[in-house]
Amino acid sequence: MRRAFLLKMAAASLALVATLGSAATPPFPVKPVRIIIGFAAGGTTDLVGRLVAQRLGEAWGQTVVVENRTGASGMIAAEAVAKAAPDGYTLLVSPQTSLAVAPALYGKATYDTMRDFSPITLMGSTPTIMVVNPAFPVKTFAEFVDFARRSQTPVSYGSGGVGSSPHMAGELLSAQLGIRQTHVPYKGENPALIDTIGGQVPIMYGNVSAVVNQIKAGKLRAIANTGSARSPLLPEVPTIAESGLKDFAIATWFGLLGPAGMPAEQVARIQRDVARVLGLPEVRSRFAELGVDIVANTPEEFGTYLRGEVVRYTKVIKDAGIKPE
Repeated sequence: MRRAFLLKMAAASLALVATLGSAATPPFPVKPVRIIIGFAAGGTTDLVGRLVAQRLGEAWGQTVVVENRTGASGMIAAEAVAKAAPDGYTLLVSPQTSLAVAPALYGKATYDTMRDFSPITLMGSTPTIMVVNPAFPVKTFAEFVDFARRSQTPVSYGSGGVGSSPHMAGELLSAQLGIRQTHVPYKGENPALIDTIGGQVPIMYGNVSAVVNQIKAGKLRAIANTGSARSPLLPEVPTIAESGLKDFAIATWFGLLGPAGMPAEQVARIQRDVARVLGLPEVRSRFAELGVDIVANTPEEFGTYLRGEVVRYTKVIKDAGIKPE
């Protein structure tokens, strides 16, 4: 009888622990989740966000709705998430533009990136490729540096717009090399591509997915990759760090965040599920097609990285005197 009593007490204790655990960590999600993206449908940020949203929905057995709220360099979307309930049902997929660049550039963000968000994971990043018109008289990064230093006038370069990652790459390069470049902003990368191919501007900094086909067709010449590693889409193009400017690395990245105040266990759960999604062969293949290298780091690692990016871009914008269009 004593043994039966003890077994009954043990079972009751286990049931109590299970109940307490269930109360402490409620099931998630139990209703549709919304992912807000501050950029237009069809762009790389949107494609990355939608692919992850679709696979998360399948894994969770819940609808994951993607909502594009464009405008103000992604700040409208970021503000909406910052003001949302910290319950994990409203998330943000964003590049550094709305989190590290736009607040410093425009000076009117209603949110503080490090105070008002819960970093979940850095999903991936894609490098900027420095390309030139084939008639431009440089074939290597070293030749470009020599040309820029000897030039009596600033060297013009195009990008997809003020505050874009390629624009920041050009400004950071100017600062670290001590050269003069004049930024020619376009409303998107396609117009910049057209003018670089046509010779209206000699140089362009563009995301790898935007320039790879023109490089392979011989309409543009790739000079350098601004990322920390060579791109599988253009393995023959060396990084700027390889070309002599040690530790230089800048890329467009895609982060997943929620509102500040989310429970740590919920943040960890979402991060683990996203990491599993990013490990799926079909997801890895699609990211590779987009030129996006998968990262899938922890919330703590992403938070540390994000803080560094805010500091870096704020300094670049201030030192270069960059103003909004």
